[in-house]
Amino acid sequence: MTAEETASYLARNIKLVGHTDALFSGNAISLIHTTSRGLPGAVNNLAAQALLAAFIEDKAIVDASSACAAVAEVTIK
Repeated sequence: MTAEETASYLARNIKLVGHTDALFSGNAISLIHTTSRGLPGAVNNLAAQALLAAFIEDKAIVDASSACAAVAEVTIK
């Protein structure tokens, strides 16, 4: 997927679960897209981990630091 498609994909998935507000900042989406290379499965894994990181940090939105935490968690080997 392109960066725009990744953003639309995340927005659509968020809407499917009944949430109407944006949950990801632009910087978080960019980082998720770049790290995942636009692969839907990788986008899903990173987004889920980023949402968890934001929840743990008591944030209402996934920002770049939450996305960075997700990348670190998912890419550790």
